[in-house]
Amino acid sequence: MAAPGGRRPLRVLVSGDAEGRLGALFGRVAAAQRKSGAFDLLLCVGDFFGSAGDADWEEYRTGAKKAPIQTYVLGANNEETVGYFPDVSGCELAENITYLGRKGVFNEASGLQIAYLSGTECLEEPVPAHCFSSKDVTDLKTSLLSTPKFKGVDILITSCWPRGVERFGNTPFDVDTKKCGSGLVSVLASSLKPRYHFSGLQKICYERLPYRPLVVLGPSYLQDGLSCYALLKQFQSCESSLLKVPPCKWEEPVGQFFFDLSSKPKGKKRPSEGRTGQQPQPQRLPCKPSLPTAACWFCLASPEVEKHLVVSIGTHCYLALAKGGLSPDHVLVLPIGHYQSMVELASEVVEEVDQYKSSLKEFFRSRGKRCVVFERNYRSQHLQLQVVPVPQDCCTTEDIKEAFVVQAEEQQMELLEIPEHSSLKQIVQPGAPYFYVELDTGEKLFHRVRRHFPLQFGREVLASEAVLGMPGRADWRSCQTGKEEEAAAAQAFRQAFAPFDIAQGD
Repeated sequence: MAAPGGRRPLRVLVSGDAEGRLGALFGRVAAAQRKSGAFDLLLCVGDFFGSAGDADWEEYRTGAKKAPIQTYVLGANNEETVGYFPDVSGCELAENITYLGRKGVFNEASGLQIAYLSGTECLEEPVPAHCFSSKDVTDLKTSLLSTPKFKGVDILITSCWPRGVERFGNTPFDVDTKKCGSGLVSVLASSLKPRYHFSGLQKICYERLPYRPLVVLGPSYLQDGLSCYALLKQFQSCESSLLKVPPCKWEEPVGQFFFDLSSKPKGKKRPSEGRTGQQPQPQRLPCKPSLPTAACWFCLASPEVEKHLVVSIGTHCYLALAKGGLSPDHVLVLPIGHYQSMVELASEVVEEVDQYKSSLKEFFRSRGKRCVVFERNYRSQHLQLQVVPVPQDCCTTEDIKEAFVVQAEEQQMELLEIPEHSSLKQIVQPGAPYFYVELDTGEKLFHRVRRHFPLQFGREVLASEAVLGMPGRADWRSCQTGKEEEAAAAQAFRQAFAPFDIAQGD
């Protein structure tokens, strides 16, 4: 189907339980792409890894091999595979292979919205690492249902089938869904109204007859521009709300692929589940700061840093007044090591960035101000997280949000709102340029830079009459002061911020 504006449809491959047979999986993907052209991404449900060490994975983990398509996987469904997933919030496991996380929403750049839930159901405490609880489901539902004008997600992927999926529909062969299905997943699917629901673990292909939820979706780009394809015979398509999932047949009609990976490879005996042995440690990416390509003005160890602007130094990050700031208390949160963007930060650095953001919000709130945080990862070498305070009596958070949206529309830029709990790592890959805004309410706006982007866009919006009312300060170069004045401003901020400074300790 053609998308409005001449854009081609988004083409998505979906696979079921790969169980560590990654060479076979990606071989099938490559064959599918040779036959029918490029696909945009691959979603893997069920067991991505086997329950014992996999030689295939080691080659991808070390970079000896590379997945031929951007691949998004769900987490562990058993205790044996928990070690493959180092960060419950999601991370890159290898090049082109990303673990989405325990639960959340992934917003693809085209606007495709994918809700996901990893693991199997557990109703007891404590909840094992490979399971989800009723709280996980409630949190995921709330984050989406509280979104204004929410009408349903495009795709829901879960490891577990929803219990009673065959009700009012066709019955799957050889599977008792009352025993294998999850009641919590049923509740989730009912609430999120996905157009497609994919799940795994049962080792069969089952296409449920389409159903139409009570709330009917209106026309949208994605309804006219999304094509889903099944890749494995073990793939299950459980539910569809408006668009019918391509028919599940055992031949290969145009644009649809089913391959059986269930046969055991000859010449190798697959280790049994009970066999012990060390699993390869997952690659925790990103793990180390890169080296700057030239002299960096923001690496703390660099002689280029204007250290008189520094107001706080933590373990992984530091705060500095912005040179030519919009206001005297306009500050930057910067990593001490050389990282280009938030997407590239190691988890411990992200944690400290979040701590600084929280302390700054509390500090500015005590002074009757709300703060806006933004990042421009475009034509910049070192991450600079801009934190700009806005007096509460100047405008509302909704006014600020509207100002960003309106000016983005005027410049023909697509500024997407993403769920509060979403991580940038789930939306954009390292190296890809983007612009990102976080408001004091937790609302987030995101723009993927395609070609050109106005370098002062964030400042222009905040300096506009709609927000701070100082359009003349949009360009930092016109706001610079002398070094002595900058040092005095830094000292004043340092003293005022001291009670909130996470680097000061208890």
